[in-house]
Amino acid sequence: SFYEELLSHGILKPLTAPIEGMVVKEGSCNYVAPQGMSSVVKYYLKQSAGADVFYEQHVTCISLQDGKWEVSRKMGPPEQFDVVVLTMPVPQILQLQGDIVNIINESQKQQLESASYSSRYALGLFYEAGTRIDVPWAAQYITDNPCIRFISIDNKKRNIESPEIGPSVVVHTTVMFGSEHLDSDPAEVQQLILNHLERIVPSLPKPASIKCQKWRYSQVTKAVPNCLGQMILHTQPLLICGGDGFTFSNFSGCIDSAMSLAEAVKSHL
Repeated sequence: SFYEELLSHGILKPLTAPIEGMVVKEGSCNYVAPQGMSSVVKYYLKQSAGADVFYEQHVTCISLQDGKWEVSRKMGPPEQFDVVVLTMPVPQILQLQGDIVNIINESQKQQLESASYSSRYALGLFYEAGTRIDVPWAAQYITDNPCIRFISIDNKKRNIESPEIGPSVVVHTTVMFGSEHLDSDPAEVQQLILNHLERIVPSLPKPASIKCQKWRYSQVTKAVPNCLGQMILHTQPLLICGGDGFTFSNFSGCIDSAMSLAEAVKSHL
């Protein structure tokens, strides 16, 4: 039903662009978000009937204060909440300071510590409007390169090519490259990826701008065991965690966890 709703509103569309080297599982459907994955999040936030959303709040500490959760952040004063839901990568939950450190019991801590993630880099190349990128595919999986795993002509993949908007290319590195260069100098990593990219697609024009992004927690390689999409850390007041670290890393995994979180929160209200 989630997919049907998003398709009916044009937030998702069936993937029709040619993707070279993609392993297609029998019976599975692939979709694309023409306006980017953030459009899916924005769609659901709009459905929330007036939720106030504050971005870029780096949470550092969670403690109990007068029967509520006091949440501290890097910038700005602490705030108090009746319910706290954590959906950041599991290792970041274990890095939080305050009472949460003692609230997570030993068996929960072991479960959380057993979750693992792959790491990789993503490189974005952005071009002026009217630039032609002359390749026969919209995206391509690479199997024989030590650095690059995936290349996408993003506007072509999303089927939104337009003369007014310049094309963009997205490159994802291999998991091995990501783990080997996790703490390397970002400028050096960017140059390494560009060198490999030039060998794979020598016809690529020079971009107007480049962005290199380190993705320390890319995809879940091992989810938190024995949890059905969420874990309650404290009941009164409610502190609960979830996300793809408790299921698996794709949209369906996120939905499964969200449903499980919503049920648990609802039964505590």
